[in-house]
Amino acid sequence: MKYISTRGKSPALDFNEILLAGLAPDGGLYVPEEIPKFSEAEIKDMSSLSYSELAFLLIKPFVGGVIDDSELRTMIFEAYSVYTHKDVAPLVQLSENHWVLELFHGPTLAFKDFALQLLGILVEHVLAKKGRRALVLGATSGDTGSAAISGCSRVSSVPIFILYPHERISEFQRRQMTTMRSENVHIGAVEGSFDDCQNLVKSCFRDQNFIRGQCNLVAVNSINWARIVAQIVYYFYAALKIGAPGKSIAFSVPTGNFGDIFAGYIASKMGLPMERLIIATNENDVLHRVMQSGEYKKTFLKKTHSPSMDISVSSNFERLLFDLYNRDGELIDGMMDRFDDQGINLSSSVMNHLRSLFSSQRVDEKETLEQISDSWRNNGYLLDPHSAVGVRAALKSNFSSNVPVISLATAHPAKFTEAIVAAGIDCEVHVPEHVSNIFELDEKYEILQNDLNEIQLQINQFFLNKDIV
Repeated sequence: MKYISTRGKSPALDFNEILLAGLAPDGGLYVPEEIPKFSEAEIKDMSSLSYSELAFLLIKPFVGGVIDDSELRTMIFEAYSVYTHKDVAPLVQLSENHWVLELFHGPTLAFKDFALQLLGILVEHVLAKKGRRALVLGATSGDTGSAAISGCSRVSSVPIFILYPHERISEFQRRQMTTMRSENVHIGAVEGSFDDCQNLVKSCFRDQNFIRGQCNLVAVNSINWARIVAQIVYYFYAALKIGAPGKSIAFSVPTGNFGDIFAGYIASKMGLPMERLIIATNENDVLHRVMQSGEYKKTFLKKTHSPSMDISVSSNFERLLFDLYNRDGELIDGMMDRFDDQGINLSSSVMNHLRSLFSSQRVDEKETLEQISDSWRNNGYLLDPHSAVGVRAALKSNFSSNVPVISLATAHPAKFTEAIVAAGIDCEVHVPEHVSNIFELDEKYEILQNDLNEIQLQINQFFLNKDIV
């Protein structure tokens, strides 16, 4: 299995190489040259597998033999052994044909754990094989940072540098990162938005000459293909639980950077029958506007109760555009070069293709809080605000009664008690024991200017610290 850039100017690499590379040298994102496909009979045979067994079966083709099968299997089983629910990704039924897929039973209570628990183990393995050093660099809109720290914490020789938008994530999300007592972790609160943090990280990956010393930058954001691969698994797992491949399933996905829902798209290309992928956005509705008008362009960000979705540039949408435009890297390169100044207008044929699998719903702040309240009152089920966006989007889509709908619950409600209170719910939110003291711990982070030179200086100082090296 080889991987190519969406912008067509970088050489094809194998899985181990793109795991450490993150962004391609030409600024594009890596995608597989071919998508592995499974027959209906093969998918049916998967129904009896445990989550870890299914993960090994689905991830193995993307690794392409560069990691020994027995080693890969061991790493996958280790990654998901830390989950607190026996099913890893359990389904909870809300109504006759509507389920919630709980993706928050990992160490940091968010769906990002599915990829980042595995990513840390893979990075450690590949670095040891290649005899190389690395620094993990990422931007977070809330959950990626803590999941990356948790997943990479076992790799004591690899420092982790995470940026997040100052005062734009929940206190719980912030404390999950800033209370880590490790000299191997540096947290920077950037005076700006998540888009600003993401741009800083991408700039560092485009030109790594600023780093003093022999070092790889490793991406933990979903620009890293390994993130997408791990997230494909729970689409298969959930669909199999409610009748796939005999039934075609609709998924409603709270969407910001487009990585989670793009994993669903890849699952469909691998053969999983899929009725619809619903792009569920909050008031930062860049992708909903694409679906309505065909125009993809930046806009001003609003601060919402679902901060992990407060994004105006959805990086992984480039991967989908690459597919929609027949994998024409030169065309995508030109589009993305013009994007910042002009935006992109999608052709009518591309929009028809896009709408054949995807639909979208915009869920505003009032609807988000109403859905948290409604689900608690009607089902006794407590949603976090991101999951509430997904559930409300599914309900607004008005599927017929014979279409099973799965809404992805991407975070534990304990991470967003401010939204629970704002929804008018008077209940004690259960906080898992392993994070129950998070508000009692001292925090450690640094407020940084939205300035590339300052960020790169901080990275160098951190990496060259004698205690890290």
